[in-house]
Amino acid sequence: MRTNKKILAALAILFALGCPAMAQDSTATHQRTYKNVIRYDLSGGLLFGFGKYVVFGYERVLGPHQSMSVNIGPASLPRLLSIETDSFSVSKDTKRKGFNVSVDYRFYLAKENKYGPPRGLYIGPYISYNQFERNNEWNYNSATSPQQVVHTTTEFKILTLGGEIGYQFVIWKRLAIDMVMIGPGFSHYDLHSVIHNTLSERAKEQIQSAIKQLITQRFPGMNYVFSDKQFDGNGRIRTWDVGYRYIVHLGFVF
Repeated sequence: MRTNKKILAALAILFALGCPAMAQDSTATHQRTYKNVIRYDLSGGLLFGFGKYVVFGYERVLGPHQSMSVNIGPASLPRLLSIETDSFSVSKDTKRKGFNVSVDYRFYLAKENKYGPPRGLYIGPYISYNQFERNNEWNYNSATSPQQVVHTTTEFKILTLGGEIGYQFVIWKRLAIDMVMIGPGFSHYDLHSVIHNTLSERAKEQIQSAIKQLITQRFPGMNYVFSDKQFDGNGRIRTWDVGYRYIVHLGFVF
């Protein structure tokens, strides 16, 4: 019994001595701040395909309530659905490539956030640029000639300037879930298509209409942007219109 009492007393003394040390460690850990985040654009992968949209980002805290974020990586349109007109039907994609780059400056709202950046509610401006290029083969069925294959090269560029409201969660101290929830902007759209075959004007109009349909398959709202727009003599549509940004990032804080 005396031995057991001595053991219990010793354990009690060690626990009492260890509590202040543990409290100091906990306080030090709580006070430690991380100023860097590396992240992956999860929403882009879900929308365009994880194999063809691989955009990574880096965020750096610059002050008590500010940070800057840069995102860049290859981004191409996924394989498109079938489109058919009176004379044309898309047969296959022969090449797909592109990239995305964006920069934003974030102001973390001190009065709304319990913790400092890169955690909490933020607002700020952003600039985003997307460029996509693809080559397609089309089956052309003409009443006056046998079926032939038509080749097109389409390039689609989007430059957007805007503002965003977002929230970055940090869980388990290192896992960051960044959500740009509201991101209205003003965008410049540049759609350029080159037809590598000699076609009549009517046939060109039909295939250009089909190309616009292909673009709108993966870009919600493009049917509104291009609704009253026509290709010019160089096979190009350029216009300014509203834009929007919504992103979910998965990142690591360090």
